[in-house]
Amino acid sequence: MPKMKTKSGAKKRFSMTATGKVKAGQAGKRHGMIKRTKKFIRDARGTTLLSEQDARIVKTYMPYNR
Repeated sequence: MPKMKTKSGAKKRFSMTATGKVKAGQAGKRHGMIKRTKKFIRDARGTTLLSEQDARIVKTYMPYNR
């Protein structure tokens, strides 16, 4: 059986926690920050954990990162 390939875009955008959850950068912060509220900018700092439904999809892209 040949090795399974990891999606290159996924390994650049997602990382796994020690418990197996998927960590991702917060969306919506590239441009247009003037119209965003201060609360949104504050809450969107750092990274976030994906929901279980989204994490299941991402885990298929990274078969060896579990």
